[in-house]
Amino acid sequence: MEAIWILLTLFVLIMLAGVYGVVRGVRAAKRGIDRTVHQARVTVEETRLRARQLAQPGAAGELAQLRLSLRGSMRATGQALQAAAPQDRSLSESLGLFQRLSSHALDLEADLKRLEQEPDRARLAALLPEMRERTQRITHSADSLRWAVQERSHRMAHDDLDSLGREIEMEAGALRHWTAVEPDEPLATPEAGARPGPEAGARSGPEAGQAPEPPRPSLGATGNTEPQSWQKPWQKSPRPENTA
Repeated sequence: MEAIWILLTLFVLIMLAGVYGVVRGVRAAKRGIDRTVHQARVTVEETRLRARQLAQPGAAGELAQLRLSLRGSMRATGQALQAAAPQDRSLSESLGLFQRLSSHALDLEADLKRLEQEPDRARLAALLPEMRERTQRITHSADSLRWAVQERSHRMAHDDLDSLGREIEMEAGALRHWTAVEPDEPLATPEAGARPGPEAGARSGPEAGQAPEPPRPSLGATGNTEPQSWQKPWQKSPRPENTA
């Protein structure tokens, strides 16, 4: 009986997981469709505005130009913030400011769209300077925020590249610094000025292994009268006789 309940529980869990996966897939597909439809509507709307800007000079054409300028500036700033926000957490305040600016931009967009349907040309000409000033203020704020974000991103990328270059140079220097295996060093020779030992005197001479030269007699020195081994008998100096 317990095995049946376990199988039923597993079957229910599998069914719930399948239903949850299907629901998530449907919602993701719906979001993708909505996003595609929104982008298509934006493209169609901007194409219509460009055509009106070129085909209808005067107040109507200027209204289309203001709407295009407002849309382009806000879209570019939003894309710059969305691209930089995941890498830079300090842009949270900038995102909040952009949301507030977007509210003013939507209000202005609605006002400009209503003025396109205004039949009174005199009223349209009177309200156009105010619309132009509001558009310039909003686009200037959006452009300033976008440029600041771009400069910050470029600066961070430049600093990271400098740091990476220094680390690579250090690693390259460490890789080039190898130590060759050298043989054992010979015994250290005695330092200059050290007093030689008794064995050093036996090895002192012109060259090791050669017999030392015999000492040369100095002039005027009285040596032994016995003939030396290297003197011949007839080479002995004659002894002077007494002439007395």
